[in-house]
Order: sequence, then C-alpha cells, then structure tokens
Amino acid sequence: MRIIILGAGGRLGAALTREYREKFDVVAFDHAQLDLAKPEQIREKLLPFQFDLMINCAAFTNVDLCETEIDQAFAINAEAPQLLARICRDKKARLIHFSTDYVFDGEKREPYTETDVAKPISVYGESKRTGEKLVLQTQDRHLIVRVSWVFGPDRPSFVDAMIKRAREQEYLDAVADKLSTPTYTHDIAQALPRFIDIDVPGGILHFSNSGECSWQEYAQHALDCCISSGIQLRAKKVGALELADMKNWVARRPVYSVLSPAKYAQLTGVTPRSWRDAVADYIERFYSKK
Repeated sequence: MRIIILGAGGRLGAALTREYREKFDVVAFDHAQLDLAKPEQIREKLLPFQFDLMINCAAFTNVDLCETEIDQAFAINAEAPQLLARICRDKKARLIHFSTDYVFDGEKREPYTETDVAKPISVYGESKRTGEKLVLQTQDRHLIVRVSWVFGPDRPSFVDAMIKRAREQEYLDAVADKLSTPTYTHDIAQALPRFIDIDVPGGILHFSNSGECSWQEYAQHALDCCISSGIQLRAKKVGALELADMKNWVARRPVYSVLSPAKYAQLTGVTPRSWRDAVADYIERFYSKK
C-alpha cells in the first residue's frame, strides 16, 4: 500500500511518517516541499503519484493568527482539503483528514460525540469545520479524524514547554478552567491503520486518549512523572490560572472540548488508554534518560 502523508514536518505528520515507513510505502511532504496555500503546487506535486491513501496532517494551527490571517486560514484549512479530497476521489484513493476539538463551542459539559453539532467560536475552528464539510461532500468514503491537545516527540508541545519551564524556574502556572484531553501521537499512529479499509458511519471519528483534564492538571501530572523518574526540576507544583487571565489571547477558545472516543471503541473493540498513562509513557521514553 502506498500512503502519502502531508504535513510531515509537524508533530503528528512526523510521527506517522516515522511509524509507517517500515509497514507501508510512504511518500511524505513537509511544508517546504508542499505548501497547501498554493493550489497549483498541490496539483503539480500530487497528480503524478499513484497512491491508495492520503493522510493530511497539515494545517494552519496558530489559533490567534488565524483571526487576522483569515484568507490564509481558509485557504489551508478548508480550500486545500477540498482539493486533496477531489484528487483522491479521482484516483480512487481514500483521504484521512485530521481536524480538531476547536470545531465545538465548549458549552457542553460532557464529552462531544461525532453527532453533536459543531459550533466554532474562532476563525481557526470555523476554517477547520468548513474543511470537514468540503471533504465529506467530495467523497463519502473520506474520513475526518478529530483529535485534541496532541503531544509527541517530534515537535515541542504544551507538555514539553511545561517541563522546560520547570527545569528553569521555581514557579509555574497553567490554566485550570479549560478542559480537554491530551492525545499522544504514538497512540494516534497505532489507531489509524484500523480505518484504512473500513468505512466509518458519518465519515467523522473522534480519537483521543481517555479521560479529561485541565492544563494545570496536565502539567502537574507531567511534573509528577518527571519527579518519579528522577528528573531534576526546580518547580514541583503548578499554580492555577483562569482563562480570564490570558489577556494576550486574541481568539476565543472552547472552555470544554473533550472528545468522546466511544465510537472508536465500538468500531474497534479497543478503548484508548488514559491520558495519564500516555503522558507517563512519553516522559519515560523521551525524558527519563536525558
């Protein structure tokens, strides 16, 4: 099977490229090799290839910058996925396109399912939701996979920033009133092959590690894992901030954006491991020997 991976320089795309190269015939493009804001470049680079599956991990993910770079956000997050979906349809290939928990408004207080109505509250969320619609309108076999708070070894994320700060500072804090679920790129990579040949009802699938937490809880657990692994830190506790304290944020963020993995578990018979176990595994694998 030949797989094309877009966004191979990012956190998720790099992880999928690394983990799939031994199992599949993988062709990977990073942003420098393929800019999704340029439709002609997309056609020029992708039309010559024959492939069975395309995985699009590329996106314009700077939530605040999207508020002012609106045209760019929609070009990359909506118009490009539609073009990718059409190319895949014409080649009788499948597209797996990654989306986000930010398509929801955060007003719900229990995990969002795939049938919940998406109501984005930011340009980023709106551009990603538009991309979802355009992909599914193009070909009903294409698949949207929504993920949240993605972390992994290939590019620093929130958890890496917290550990770095804890090594350098005696005090750190994080937002305590915004909830979602950390999701490990390794676990996404393990889950995705189950859906290469399976049509998913509705065309949308939520995948995250199990459970939910605030950024403060997430950071505190990471620090606790570091301490138990013998990693030297200056800060041991994470103080609490409120969303209202984040004066430098431009875009609105959903207060609650936990994704329910129940549909994934029903389709596969596998329940994703808890976010706490995934974070502990990540720190053991990539920090304990440093």
